[in-house]
Amino acid sequence: MILIEGKRLRLRQANVTDLGYIMALQHAPENLKFIVPFSEEYHREIIGSDGSEKLDVIVEEIDTGQAVGYFMLRKMDSPFIEFTHVIIGRKGLGYGREALNLLLDWTFKVGKYHRVWIDCKEYNPIALHLYESLGFVREGVLREIILTDGVYENLIVLGMLDREYFSRQGK
Repeated sequence: MILIEGKRLRLRQANVTDLGYIMALQHAPENLKFIVPFSEEYHREIIGSDGSEKLDVIVEEIDTGQAVGYFMLRKMDSPFIEFTHVIIGRKGLGYGREALNLLLDWTFKVGKYHRVWIDCKEYNPIALHLYESLGFVREGVLREIILTDGVYENLIVLGMLDREYFSRQGK
């Protein structure tokens, strides 16, 4: 099912045939240091569900149908939504910004959510800059919340409210 389309990209609900791509993206060395991967079984459960609580989303090129990224969304059954995974496989083409803008459009215009939030490892300045440039606001730090290779890491929590999103649309 297609969620939303833009100029170059579309976001669609993932299906079982996307599992290999999702797992490969999660475990690619350039992505793995910035995320906490989930098991294939976990994604299989999400894909097999009704999508009311969690959703795996594939980002694909409209022209080719080629997958270029993946998002995982959580808490779909409330006025709040979390962007859990934001992973773009084809980097350097502006796909991250375009896909996130589409996801924000879908979140606030289609889904009518009140608030979206995302967390980001403190040492990921590229992602932090992108999120803030799109209007996300730093809300706090979860100190030493994730244990990775024996080291506790901080997460930066960022959020956006519907009125902030629509205010930016008017500019």
